[in-house]
Amino acid sequence: MIEQLHPRLLENKDWATILFVVAFALVAITKSSYESRFSEFSKLIFSDKYSKIYRDTSQLKSSFTIGLFMVQIISYAFFIQLTMSIFEFNNASKTDWVLFIQIANVLLYFILAKYLIEKIVANSFNIDEFVELFNLQKVTYRTYIGILILPINAILFYYDNIPKSVPLVIIGVSLCLSLYSYFISIKTYQNAIFSKLFYFILYLCALEIAPYYFMYYWITKVGA
Repeated sequence: MIEQLHPRLLENKDWATILFVVAFALVAITKSSYESRFSEFSKLIFSDKYSKIYRDTSQLKSSFTIGLFMVQIISYAFFIQLTMSIFEFNNASKTDWVLFIQIANVLLYFILAKYLIEKIVANSFNIDEFVELFNLQKVTYRTYIGILILPINAILFYYDNIPKSVPLVIIGVSLCLSLYSYFISIKTYQNAIFSKLFYFILYLCALEIAPYYFMYYWITKVGA
């Protein structure tokens, strides 16, 4: 009796390995190029010294920020794809490199578009300097969270049967850190905020709450 043979389909993970290596290499290069700055940056969760030292708006365009911004995009895109895969959202696969590119592009365009709209709104409200400083603070903490979850992404990617509680815990911790960053920002720039409180509330509602709400609404509708 001849046993019927079935082809064994192997998932291609090489693209992910390359991206993880690139991301960790960017972190290592940035650390060696800006040793003292990276040292203060790594203590961000325990101290706001980094935010006080590097609070100039020109830091948004520095090679330190740009290099780690790319790491942030890679890290968040991986985490979103892994979460979609764990929750079996639209039959997403964590090894689908096309899906990764799509997620990374959506993230990149969303962040850049949001930044440009914020610039326009800030100019209209005459709060340009404050919004630039606020953006720098947000980018700093968002990058910090991205670097923290990068090694976790690498572990989750190469393991199967990950409990659904794992990404939920990571999301919860990330949200707590994000709220903490807002608290630090408000505390640091409280004089500027209270002098233009009405515009600040409009800014929060229009550009900090509404975009994420609409993105959540769109994602849930797509997955329905």
